[in-house]
Amino acid sequence: RAGRGRLPQRPQTTCLGNAGFCELGIITILCVFCEQVESLYPHPGWVELDPEVLWSQFVGVIKEAVQAAGLHMRQIAGLGISTQRATFITWHKRTGKPFHNFISWQDLRSAELVNSWNKSLLLKVIHVIFTVLHFLTGNDRYLAPSFLTFSTQQTSMKLSWVFKNIHEVKAAKKNNCCFGTVDTWLLYRLTKGSVYATDYSNASATGIFEPFTKCWNPTLCNLLSIPMSIYPSVKDTSFNFGSADSEIFGAPIPIMAMVADQQSAMFGECCFHPGDVKLTMGTGGFWNVNTGGHLFASQSGLYPLIGWKIGEEVVYLTEGCMSDIGTAIKWAQDINLFTNVDETAKMARSIVDSQGVCFVPGFKVSVNDPDLCASFMGLKPSTTRNHLVRAILESIAFRNKQLYDIIVKKVRIPLQTIRADGGVSNNSFVMQMTSDLINKKIEKPANADMSSLGAAFLAGLASGFWTDKEQLKKLRRIEAVFEPKKDLEEYRPAMDTWLQATKHSLHW
Repeated sequence: RAGRGRLPQRPQTTCLGNAGFCELGIITILCVFCEQVESLYPHPGWVELDPEVLWSQFVGVIKEAVQAAGLHMRQIAGLGISTQRATFITWHKRTGKPFHNFISWQDLRSAELVNSWNKSLLLKVIHVIFTVLHFLTGNDRYLAPSFLTFSTQQTSMKLSWVFKNIHEVKAAKKNNCCFGTVDTWLLYRLTKGSVYATDYSNASATGIFEPFTKCWNPTLCNLLSIPMSIYPSVKDTSFNFGSADSEIFGAPIPIMAMVADQQSAMFGECCFHPGDVKLTMGTGGFWNVNTGGHLFASQSGLYPLIGWKIGEEVVYLTEGCMSDIGTAIKWAQDINLFTNVDETAKMARSIVDSQGVCFVPGFKVSVNDPDLCASFMGLKPSTTRNHLVRAILESIAFRNKQLYDIIVKKVRIPLQTIRADGGVSNNSFVMQMTSDLINKKIEKPANADMSSLGAAFLAGLASGFWTDKEQLKKLRRIEAVFEPKKDLEEYRPAMDTWLQATKHSLHW
């Protein structure tokens, strides 16, 4: 698995290699290797990754993982690649030379361009046109453009910035420029340039790919002056993409799956049926709902994705996301609010409440409010570290409640049991409080890294290691189940106070 970002302004810890096998219906992790992928900050607000460093670390950890597992490269049946979704690069089609570093999903260089577009008359006209089209046809395809706003997190705006500001890209755009997210770049390098492709899950997460038509969006590209010739072909998620060149690993390893990290975690959790819900709490938080063959249009903080495509099967997801979950906890550790993450749940439970202290996460730019500030409110002389830590953990649970309520209101599918993963899912305080607030059971799997497992499942299906998803369900192992213990009303005063604190932090 390659490419999960971490804390801004710090080296990114990225898990780049796993080796394992399946025996008697149990997935055994033989070894895990991690490397730090250092973020580069050439200008304030810019966040980049060196593609050559990422490539060398990617190759290195795979070799180390396989060697430590006591295996030989010739024994590997297939490679599945799960990657961070919105980080991208462009390069010269003939020479393979990058025009620039990877531009991270955290990068803010397109802020002025975003503000200009969001204030433009043209965007207002687009809203009116698509509102009328949606009213006349009732087609959800026209709903999202009717209230389209751009943000710095969108790949489209950063790519538009690239074509406006990097001379080499502008000069090469006549059929000589390639665009790719991390998965596409790794595939291109693994096959020595012979395969240039992505999968439906990664493509749909760029915001440039139209999930309704399953094509790169020509209207948006024309609007932003991005040539259509730059995009890779889009393949199934579980698919034989070709083999890694034998010079790289000493043997030609088949590349049997490519998948975006959140969709991969969904697959790893075996959320295969409409109404299945996956909650990932890592650096950020992601609620994903399997909507089956029905594609819901973007609305109220939710947006549609293609979860995966396997043959004729296309599974759609609706996603809601929040920033600053793992980021906030890591920051609290860095300023010595606690020593070990494992102790935070105990600290939070050592007091009755946060004593009115509220934490508003806002380290990263918000989609809805670029000026949202991270803040503590309600501090008193009696405030202790325990109150601050509890306030941080409560903010995660309160935000989970907000997104869950939006999902229940907007997604017209009965929701099933929620399955949680990611590092923060190890925090029993957050898990129990979230279960109480939403009044639903939450399952936590034995393996917290569902992205890697999902990529392995998809690669195994493509290689014939497993024949169907029913076999995968039998491999699920649940470590803990959290069921509601308190009534929502017991949390009402604290949540109302937190909502007031959030309002005061807006437009800072």
